Amino acid sequence: MVNLEGTMNQEQDTQKLLIKRPINLKVIVTQRWREEVQQQLQSQINEHDGQLQQLENQGQNAISQVTKQGSNPSDPQVQQQLQNIQNQINEQKSKITEQKNQALQQLQQIQLLEEGQEVNQGQLDSFVRIQTGDNLVQKMNVEVVVKDGIIQEIRGQA
Repeated sequence: MVNLEGTMNQEQDTQKLLIKRPINLKVIVTQRWREEVQQQLQSQINEHDGQLQQLENQGQNAISQVTKQGSNPSDPQVQQQLQNIQNQINEQKSKITEQKNQALQQLQQIQLLEEGQEVNQGQLDSFVRIQTGDNLVQKMNVEVVVKDGIIQEIRGQA
């Protein structure tokens, strides 16, 4: 009989899996958190401004080089090169400007948050062991709540 129970335990052990799951990270809005996030966003905005200025300078340099190399600025080949450069510059400017606008919108949203409010900050990954009979939904739904870098609560099955 002991062997039979031992065999059953071994079968149950093989019914376990280790899976990766996302964990929602939430932060509690505090003055300190707000200041840190605003500083990060302002840094991103400044970086985007620098990228736009650098792109403008590079574009002007490229245009002047093509103009100097071309014997006739009205030559269709030279005009096509200039148009291609301008298109590339405009495309890059558009991407950077969009990123800057997103950061500006986030900055405005941060200012509207109330202290003590919980905000989604992103996701982390963890591993959890599951086995036959577990409630998968409960195992997958986990949140970590942080206030000024300190874990306040773990919600769900850790």
